[in-house]
Amino acid sequence: MSSFSIFDIAGSAMNAQSLRLNLVASNISNANSVSSSPDGVYKSRQPVFAAELKGVLNNQDAASQVKVLGVVESQAPAVMEYAPNHPMADQMGYIYKSNVNTVEEMANMMSASRSYQNNVDVLNTAKQLILQTLKMGQ
Repeated sequence: MSSFSIFDIAGSAMNAQSLRLNLVASNISNANSVSSSPDGVYKSRQPVFAAELKGVLNNQDAASQVKVLGVVESQAPAVMEYAPNHPMADQMGYIYKSNVNTVEEMANMMSASRSYQNNVDVLNTAKQLILQTLKMGQ
């Protein structure tokens, strides 16, 4: 593994955490949305990541990156609330609220921002090590 592949690895991880932070922001901003049907309400979205290993089977230098496989919607049911006076209530007087758990999303946000910061630190450390190595040749 070359010393420059660390930039690819940390960069892909930062891109993945950036997507995760954007999804958290979207989930939190839609946490209080309501609808007149369970199908029309906003559903929590989460990213799916995988480590992509290259060259392991060919006995080459292995480098892994974080790959975003996609975004999945939560299958949890919408929260039903009886509110017959609400303008979006259905015929039975129910409104449907988003299935976003704000406490879980806040924990997700803290985890993603810490992971992002850790990858920034990895990049900075790798840069400093390369600069110090270049100074040795002077």
